[in-house]
Amino acid sequence: VQLQASGGGLVQPGGSLRLSCAASGSIFSINAMAWYRQAPGKQRQFVAVITTGGSTNYADAVKGRFTISRDNAKNTVYLQMNSLKPEDTAVYYCNADIAEVVAGPVHRYWGQGTQVTVSS
Repeated sequence: VQLQASGGGLVQPGGSLRLSCAASGSIFSINAMAWYRQAPGKQRQFVAVITTGGSTNYADAVKGRFTISRDNAKNTVYLQMNSLKPEDTAVYYCNADIAEVVAGPVHRYWGQGTQVTVSS
């Protein structure tokens, strides 16, 4: 199983970016999918999570600005980021809780990270 994140880049304050993360490989089912971020010199922090049924939860720092969504048919999770601030600068990582076979164990897989830089 692999998670491939994309969509990062350089954006001015107030701008928007959309991150994508696609899971591939031997997948029977995907439970929750989430985004985390890690700024230089800081620990990795939770950003947002979405369940199979579409329930979502966000870190206080991004509520009202970021929206997480998923396309179950494509095994893909998205993060729409609006009104970006310099403090949103970080490497963004996706993860997914995946069962590879029916009735098999669920493992958490991580993507490789995509850099988001908010600067004028």
